[in-house]
Amino acid sequence: MDIERKIEVFGKLGDIISRVAVEENFDLLQYEGWDGGAFQAAVDNAVNANAWFTPESIFRSLYILGVSMMKSDLQAWARMYDLGSNKEAGTIAVVMAGNIPAVGFHDFLSVLMSGNKILAKLSSDDKYLIPGLADLLITEEPEFSDLISFTEETIQDFDAVIATGSNNTSRYFKHYFGKYPHIIRNNRNGLAVLTGIEDDESLNSLGDDIFLYYGLGCRNVSKLFVPKDYNFDPFFKSIESFTSVGDHHKYRNNYDYNKSIYLVNGIHHFDNGFLLLREEASMASPVSVLHFEYYENIEELNRFISGESENIQCIISADPKVSRAIPPGTGQYPKLWDYADGVDTMEFLMSLQ
Repeated sequence: MDIERKIEVFGKLGDIISRVAVEENFDLLQYEGWDGGAFQAAVDNAVNANAWFTPESIFRSLYILGVSMMKSDLQAWARMYDLGSNKEAGTIAVVMAGNIPAVGFHDFLSVLMSGNKILAKLSSDDKYLIPGLADLLITEEPEFSDLISFTEETIQDFDAVIATGSNNTSRYFKHYFGKYPHIIRNNRNGLAVLTGIEDDESLNSLGDDIFLYYGLGCRNVSKLFVPKDYNFDPFFKSIESFTSVGDHHKYRNNYDYNKSIYLVNGIHHFDNGFLLLREEASMASPVSVLHFEYYENIEELNRFISGESENIQCIISADPKVSRAIPPGTGQYPKLWDYADGVDTMEFLMSLQ
């Protein structure tokens, strides 16, 4: 299958699933001759299997995946590499995370676009969505059926591996997969830098970076940097529209637990009824908690950020002086070439012989 055909098929998949997500209408798949009932069942199974995977979060994930596969972006991405070469296909084992819906799809897409076969080991927290998407892909182009495999067993007979997990599991991955060509990812977090002059729209957009997927994604903001004497009132006012996250029982349990710990131990914090802010150096924060630190000046902060690059997935700020920052509200909308951990997955895949 040539690269033009792959672009055509993935582009069509992206267009349709983004429309399905916006309209929340699986019948749109039937109009293309695809099995909308089977895909709806995959979504329902995902909701039933993981309490964090609400229909709203799954539809948002599908929409983001869909718009990322615009044909023009797929073409631009392909031009960055020699994807039309006739290199021999290898088998790439991909150990997927399950923290947010279909989080492993970019690796799935990259492996297939690079001309390799994928052997995917799915997370038990997310084992329905990507196979459901794969079935749609195969319906449109049956040749993909020989390139896609899923397993729940110990993976074997592969040429290279991409594995994503926690800091603890990444140590296991490095031990187990160290002899193979590999990309191994661990925990990273998003951070945001505020200056105190942001407008309400920017602060509200930042709420999306904080609360989408209940803060469970590696691109979610878990840490704020604010100037000395920062007034949090505008921030809290601007994120009031996200109060519904507090209605989710697992999120509420985390909020209640963390709040009780802070109160019992006399830990100073801010509280708006569904989000806790605590001054804390750690980049990673618990669900329902946002850590923050004060900074003196942007130049000093940029130096700090540079030194912490191994722990940072993305940086959100409306201030152009903040190094490598992207605008508020865009944290969960990476382009195809915005690679996790800053490691060029496609370059890795294309380097394999």
